[in-house]
Amino acid sequence: MTFTLTTAVTLATIFLYSLTIFLTGWARGKYKIQAPAIAGHPIFERCYRVQMNTIEALIVFLPSLWVVAFYISDRVAAAAGLIWLIGRIIYTIGYIKAPNKRAIGAALSMLTQFALLLTAIISFGLSLI
Repeated sequence: MTFTLTTAVTLATIFLYSLTIFLTGWARGKYKIQAPAIAGHPIFERCYRVQMNTIEALIVFLPSLWVVAFYISDRVAAAAGLIWLIGRIIYTIGYIKAPNKRAIGAALSMLTQFALLLTAIISFGLSLI
């Protein structure tokens, strides 16, 4: 069994998260926010929140993605993962521009994440029967 598509989505997700780390570091330097401070300039705070919100989402997203890939299919998991990834990109761009512009991306990624989690739980549960 191969998981080429799910692997590609996972690597793209890790790349996106790495970009959020870079953006936070860039903003910290540009706006002279000394570590360990997490408040200061609004752009820095937005970059920081995007990074933290993304890592919080990854805790549910990645395991759910892989359970779906294993119990349902690589294509289904990757398709859902791609939708989640697009949502996170929209969320990231929107939030950094203005916090009120994050809603569409947040909704898209959260709904996809919930669907993946629910599918993972059901598919695993059915495998036990």
